[in-house]
Amino acid sequence: MSEITYDYMEEYIRGLIPDRDGTLKEIEDFARENGVPIVQKETGVFLEFMTSMKKPKRILELGTAIGFSSILMYQASGNEPEIITIERDEKMIELATLNLKKFNLSHKIKIEEGDCLEILEKLNEPFDLIFMDAGKGHYNHFLPHCLRLLKEDGIIVADNVLFRGMVASQELVKRRKITIVKRMRTYLELVTQDKDLITSVIPMGDGIAVTKRR
Repeated sequence: MSEITYDYMEEYIRGLIPDRDGTLKEIEDFARENGVPIVQKETGVFLEFMTSMKKPKRILELGTAIGFSSILMYQASGNEPEIITIERDEKMIELATLNLKKFNLSHKIKIEEGDCLEILEKLNEPFDLIFMDAGKGHYNHFLPHCLRLLKEDGIIVADNVLFRGMVASQELVKRRKITIVKRMRTYLELVTQDKDLITSVIPMGDGIAVTKRR
């Protein structure tokens, strides 16, 4: 169990989602078999839903992994958006680059190699949608930059905000994860208590927070 929802709920919800096919399924299978952290099945559908509804022209992703969610967002948008995705792991970048080529998206999805904070500091052009899925202990540090780069009507989608249930329950917290949990709680406090923002925290997957300006 993910400690976010009950097993029977999780299994039922995932059972409603049709399996992917083709190259995307191959990428998804590779990730599961090799322990590569990509979005959970229901989170992926939620991300597709938000992207198809928002139809962003520019997307920023923190955490590329092997490119799965970037490809999902590109396809779901329906309007050929420009996507910038940040990743520091060279092996992940190598695999993501290969996957983007399979979809002929190398010219539309740009991978920025390096530390998220360092790259965020260099970015200036605004984004319609920002997907936060890297450096779980640094979301609160990413937030000021993301708000600076977010268009007035833009949306921030942050994954893993309940972090295996530990963020919501002290009883689940593992000693080696205390710092991450504290920082994630700080992030959630920042986006829910800021009067200029409105945030919905959704107990789906590993926890999702969707934030926009009021």
